[in-house]
Amino acid sequence: MSTTPHIAYLDNGDSTQVLPEVIEEMLPHFTEWYGNPASLHQLGLRAEETLDEAREKVAGLIGAKPAEVFFTSGATESNNIALEGLRRLHPKKKHVLISPIEHASVRNVVLRMEKEGFVELEELSVDGEGLLILDSLREKLRDDTLFVSVIHGNNEIGTIQDLRPIAEICHEKGALLHADCAQTFGKIPLNVKDLGVDLASFNAHKLHGPKGVGALYVRKRLKLRRLFEGPPQEQGLRPGTENVPAIVGLAKAAEIAVRDMDEVMPQVNELTKQLADRLQEIPHVQINGPEIGSKNRLPGNLNITFKYIEGEAILMSLNYGGVYVSSGSACSSRSLVPSHVLTSIGLLHEEAHGSIRYTLSRLNTQEDVDHAVVETAKAVERLRAMTAFIPEEHSKRESEHATTFYKQRKEKLD
Repeated sequence: MSTTPHIAYLDNGDSTQVLPEVIEEMLPHFTEWYGNPASLHQLGLRAEETLDEAREKVAGLIGAKPAEVFFTSGATESNNIALEGLRRLHPKKKHVLISPIEHASVRNVVLRMEKEGFVELEELSVDGEGLLILDSLREKLRDDTLFVSVIHGNNEIGTIQDLRPIAEICHEKGALLHADCAQTFGKIPLNVKDLGVDLASFNAHKLHGPKGVGALYVRKRLKLRRLFEGPPQEQGLRPGTENVPAIVGLAKAAEIAVRDMDEVMPQVNELTKQLADRLQEIPHVQINGPEIGSKNRLPGNLNITFKYIEGEAILMSLNYGGVYVSSGSACSSRSLVPSHVLTSIGLLHEEAHGSIRYTLSRLNTQEDVDHAVVETAKAVERLRAMTAFIPEEHSKRESEHATTFYKQRKEKLD
């Protein structure tokens, strides 16, 4: 008699399973209350009322006013609207700053701006855990700096930035601060006023909500040039009929996440710590980013390098064993280019290529952790047996690389 093999989904930093309560909340807006919020009949008015309620709920959960919340298709679109909207409205302020560990939806936007001659881009410095070095921000800010963009919780190594002092430094120079909060929303306490940010991006599918929906916070009285032309939805910033069922799902998922945060996140962290401790029993591994369970790391995030093996090979082996993970950011895991996040914190290219990201959520169990440990150990042993490597020579190169990397970083700051 065959039994169903265990599946351990540990790629929640990429996307999460939608909770039944969220689906239940969304369903009537597909089948009963399906009107367009712009229509003046009863179904349309009901849809508009639903939209207003969702906006009030999301605003309340992030410490904003409803008029400061704009619904989008996700954090990627929110990031694009925020940064392109600022750039188009302020063409004379050409200097922009980003951290070197930004998500592609920020990094690629400003790289394109620079390539097309619209901005002068500089990258800030981070330490070996990915935390922003404030002196690099003070040093590089200028009177013509338009915005600084800093990811709140890094999607690969889980680093959580303390945004308040970053905001204060930016505002002293008259620069605006944008934060990508896609990974922190619903996982740690988040209040945009307390953080001091001017713009912030959010989405639903990292916190057990539906895909294809997100939000952008824009501080009151701050203006953006819209990217698209059309009807006046979302106060004219984002034209097009709102996806009411998905927006309802976003609001419900966020409500549940914030409500259960104090109970759920410690449990997630405990499972993550167990997974990290047991995987570190495998020879020649290292954890990337801040300490697991610390205030500087996202709950559920574990990025670990298995030296002398390709991450893609580990990923495929784990896939066959029923353990679903990613090699770095899922948005770029099909690329052969090493993660810019991992190289920014000092990893060699081959170390970055040998890194796997495990991300846990409220739905993971002890059985998932046990299964992942067994399958990972088997995969690493099998793959290393197929590869000739000399740990002593590699360790010497690592040491030389680290010495050079941190010496160059210190010289930049000095």
